[in-house]
Amino acid sequence: MEIILSDHALFEMGRRGISKEVLFAVVNEPTLVIPSRGGRVILQGKYFDPQLNKKMVLRVIGIKERITFKVVTVYKTSKFDKYWKEDSK
Repeated sequence: MEIILSDHALFEMGRRGISKEVLFAVVNEPTLVIPSRGGRVILQGKYFDPQLNKKMVLRVIGIKERITFKVVTVYKTSKFDKYWKEDSK
């Protein structure tokens, strides 16, 4: 699947210290897939952030089409209780 990064997603990745490798890993093999508004989907994955030295949730919001996934925005959070829903996949 081709992954297309919007200008906003690239900006947020730089601002939040999120690497392309981590983002691509979550897009290619998300742990959770959550439907969202406007035909968007939220892909989530857990990872260890070496800068913060702790486990984080990466949330990738985008639009999935037949052969592409367009990343609209991306962010990381340590709020597992708020964002991690085991029954979402």
